Amino acid sequence: MSRKKKKFIIAEDADQNKDSLFAKELESFCAQSVATLQEGEIIKGRVVGVTGKEVLVDIGYKSEGVVSIDEFDDSAEIKINDEINVLLETKEDENGMVIVSKRKADRTLGWERIINNYKEGDIIKGRVTRKVKGGLMVDIGMDAFLPASQVSLRGAQNIDQYVGNSYDFMIVKVNKPRKNIVLSRRELLLKEREESKARLLKEIAVGQIRSGMVKNIADFGVFIDLGGVDGLLHITDMSWGRISHPSEMVAIGDAIEVKILDIDKENMKISLGLKQKTSSPWTGIGERYPVGSKLKGKVVNIVPYGAFIELEKGVEGLIHISEFSWTRRINHPSEVLAIGDIVEAVVLTLDVDNQKIAVGIKQTEIDPWQGISAKYPAGSKVKGRVRNLTDYGAFVELEEGIDGLIHISDISWTKKINTPAEFLKKGQKVEVVVLSIDELNHKISLGLKQLTDDPWPEIVKRYPIDMGTEGQITKITSFGVFVELEKELEGLVHITEINLEATMKIEDAYKVGDKVKAKIIKVDSEQRKIGLSMK
Repeated sequence: MSRKKKKFIIAEDADQNKDSLFAKELESFCAQSVATLQEGEIIKGRVVGVTGKEVLVDIGYKSEGVVSIDEFDDSAEIKINDEINVLLETKEDENGMVIVSKRKADRTLGWERIINNYKEGDIIKGRVTRKVKGGLMVDIGMDAFLPASQVSLRGAQNIDQYVGNSYDFMIVKVNKPRKNIVLSRRELLLKEREESKARLLKEIAVGQIRSGMVKNIADFGVFIDLGGVDGLLHITDMSWGRISHPSEMVAIGDAIEVKILDIDKENMKISLGLKQKTSSPWTGIGERYPVGSKLKGKVVNIVPYGAFIELEKGVEGLIHISEFSWTRRINHPSEVLAIGDIVEAVVLTLDVDNQKIAVGIKQTEIDPWQGISAKYPAGSKVKGRVRNLTDYGAFVELEEGIDGLIHISDISWTKKINTPAEFLKKGQKVEVVVLSIDELNHKISLGLKQLTDDPWPEIVKRYPIDMGTEGQITKITSFGVFVELEKELEGLVHITEINLEATMKIEDAYKVGDKVKAKIIKVDSEQRKIGLSMK
């Protein structure tokens, strides 16, 4: 037993000697292998371990190379046994570690690939990795710089939205000494737009339906990008109905289909239509709304001269302010209607060519002026109430909604009246004579003085020419004085018929209320005037 045990121990010692010898030989081989590498050289390694901050890489040496985990784009995707390229930075640092860099290896290899395969002006695909001062960094196999001004056609306000996305870019600058590359997406987009523009101008034609994107919105319309060429969708071509602003229908960035209405290739102007994609609601309008027919509509707009009512989508009718009431005087449509009101009206006129419909509210009721001549014949005496006074006369209400006018000249036969308020008051009940009636224009002329006979034939007899008389001054003017001869009867003494010294004015010689003597020099029964002289 003792001999067998001894043999086993001897065998075990022999194995240990072999392992030790192998380890020494391996260390010697690795040392020689690494000794042949130069710092800055790129070598292939295998991931053998991952810690919280580092990745261990087997590069065939006695100790693994160490790579910071920050050098990997996505640490979650690092797997054991993955092969990666690393750049040898330090063969052995103060801790005896081999320091390698994946990022520097990727950058060096990427630079060599790009220099060998691309030049300025070439197109390359890349992924935006992060935002930096002045722009974005793009991974094209190495980091390349994309200035913010070159991100999009119009200059993006928020360039963060591009991070994580892949695009095609144009290489616009290669700095070999610094190993820097500058990219542009804008130049590529411009080129694509010009190509699209040329292609579109060859294909586009009036009447086509085209897809586009809302690029800009103005008060007068919308600019649509048709793919390299902008077209204008005017607000009047957006809807058959009423809209106040284009933003009621579209927003910037909206995809939209429009109809080509007109093309001016010389001036690069394209007119677009949205409502033209559907048939006009005015087609067959005369059959749906014949003149004289009654209809209902919703008030959609009020203006000083009337109100617009929507009869159906895209069709509106105008109620002129004069068509609101047979009898009531309307100063503004808002006194009667409000936006959103549903009203009944009658079609008055229809202009299909100009797409206009005139409608009236008062026509839904019987016109109270019909047959008014029979009710108030000319020459008849009627009673009424003074409803309103103006400079030129007084309006008298004969019945609800029926007014007549007493003109200022029909108030008195003899007295000169400056304003109707001298004789009449608002609300006063008066008896008048109907002078004339205009049923068509809804006018009645009334007279107050016609209640009595015309006194002028008798006045002519009472005041013959050269007759002496006296009276009281009632008014002094620059051209003479008025003298009251009897109640409501005045005569005028013209300034040329007054004895005045050269420097004297009438008001210096006479005052209202003075009694004077005069002579009749003129009596005009037609003009109803009496001329006097104080000479």
